[in-house]
Amino acid sequence: MQAEDNVLPVTGVLPGIAVRPATVGDVEAMVRLINGYAARGEMLPKSLNQVYQNIRDFCVAERNGEIAGCGALHVLWNNLGEVRSLAVAEGLRRQGIGGLILQALLRDAGQMGLPQVFALTYKPRFFARWGFRTVERESLPRKIWVDCIDCIKFPQCDEVAVLRDLEVGRK
Repeated sequence: MQAEDNVLPVTGVLPGIAVRPATVGDVEAMVRLINGYAARGEMLPKSLNQVYQNIRDFCVAERNGEIAGCGALHVLWNNLGEVRSLAVAEGLRRQGIGGLILQALLRDAGQMGLPQVFALTYKPRFFARWGFRTVERESLPRKIWVDCIDCIKFPQCDEVAVLRDLEVGRK
């Protein structure tokens, strides 16, 4: 496999930005990025252990050999995936990097045959630009709340639930 085979295909192209599957060598930078947002109350924190254990869920945006952003797609069941920990380096925000990461995660979800993807977010307007609609958290299946029980904000969650239907062919 050549290095370019690892780049996840996305429709938007930003010069110098490559979106690819995360590697264990990316984890420390990803955790710093995610926990920077968490320190401001904009995202839930992640430990090194959590990211290592879920490394296959993550992709990263890389610019000049540095991690410019990251995000994860966590499969919850045969019909639902969750976008998690979508973060872009502070100095690189509002340049389309988050959109490139989200496109890669949505493409991955579609290739797996997931008909729906959701996120719990403080940035619903960002997700709305990518076809997500706001839904009541209670409308989501109970199985998504397993991780919420360990959250510091449980049961007073103030994140907004957003959902997107994907056009996928069922076999």
